[in-house]
Amino acid sequence: MTTEIDAATRTELEAAAFRRLVEHLRERTDVQNIDLMNLAGFCRNCLSRWYREAAEGQGIPLPDAEARETVYGMPYKEWQAKHQKAANPQQQAAFSKGDHSH
Repeated sequence: MTTEIDAATRTELEAAAFRRLVEHLRERTDVQNIDLMNLAGFCRNCLSRWYREAAEGQGIPLPDAEARETVYGMPYKEWQAKHQKAANPQQQAAFSKGDHSH
């Protein structure tokens, strides 16, 4: 059995899920982008790039800085200064083995 969901409701549900994912990533500042890339093949920067690409697909020019602020909840440089840690050798090794071609 498949639940019937109209297109507008589906879009609302997808937007709500996106907002929850962004909220979760903002709360989990302990999880580094390199960890996300190594485990899931995407990170906050990927998510912000996808957001920017979606905006551009709708004819809305959106600078990377604004797209990143949407995902990070603050300017990217500020997030880096507050939360980003240097990657350890294990993280770097795992990253170099991964496929990050998307």
